[in-house]
Amino acid sequence: MAERPRVVVTRKLPEAVEARVAALFDAELNPEDEPLPRAALAQAMREADGLLCAVTDAMDAGLVGTDGRRVRIVANFGVGVNNIDLKAAEAAGVAVTNTPGVLTDATADIAIALMLAATRRMSETEAILRSGGWVGWRPTQWLGMGVQGKTLGIVGMGRIGAAVARRAALGFGMRIVYFNRSPVGPFDFPAEALPSVEAVLAGADVVSLHLPGGGANAGLISAERIAGMKRGAYLVNTARGDVVDEAALAAALESGQLAGAGLDVFAEEPKVPERLVRLRNVTLLPHIGSATLETRTAMGMLAVDNLEAFFAGQPLPARVV
Repeated sequence: MAERPRVVVTRKLPEAVEARVAALFDAELNPEDEPLPRAALAQAMREADGLLCAVTDAMDAGLVGTDGRRVRIVANFGVGVNNIDLKAAEAAGVAVTNTPGVLTDATADIAIALMLAATRRMSETEAILRSGGWVGWRPTQWLGMGVQGKTLGIVGMGRIGAAVARRAALGFGMRIVYFNRSPVGPFDFPAEALPSVEAVLAGADVVSLHLPGGGANAGLISAERIAGMKRGAYLVNTARGDVVDEAALAAALESGQLAGAGLDVFAEEPKVPERLVRLRNVTLLPHIGSATLETRTAMGMLAVDNLEAFFAGQPLPARVV
């Protein structure tokens, strides 16, 4: 009987996924679910045939190019792969895969939830209630913005961006404008493509971000671009934290340039800027966009599909490099 490929899994995964990994491979799991230190990741690169890693694992050029590397595939648990140095992986001949598609609906739902939380001041008002500060109903107290008939601007009209736009257009009657670097569509809802990010920001009452982090997108939503948004608009980010200049966002929320924001991602997770934490007009979530049992299981199964196909010499379902 042929020796099974050795696979190291860097984080604890849903039970069904771990059972499948253990059945298919000589698997080393992480029952403690603590991020592996760099030395342990380097050891895994030397001793395993494949690595099933997560977005919390910074697979930089040094790790990808570990002396004596044995790993031939890095299967990322997540859509975004800005935690992996793709150029280094390509140069080293290491395959990289991700898990697109299966988390679209869960993440789109969180984007809509953050939009509603921001525009209806849910985080702020819940905090007041929990602290005992609510003294009774008043006709003009804590007024937010209704989204019906308002304009939603999507930056990045891929799977998730389109799913958010569809929910907003068909569910709330919002007008959709968007910017995407390459042509997309047609869609089964009305949506207008605009020529630039700036045009979307200037025309939208709510802006929702759905684009990869890192590279040219790092700091894309800058102080200058935020200044170009409608005064009193709202910003939602379920993409990657580094897409937004967090200090500029905090300043805009403090000044009233923006009425509110909803964030599920941050530039230096799990660190969240104290300036944002102190603000009442921003809803902060701990990166739960894909956090349903169904979705996280599907993500894990797709990562395992990628590993199984690789070791069988078959085309990879979701190859990045």
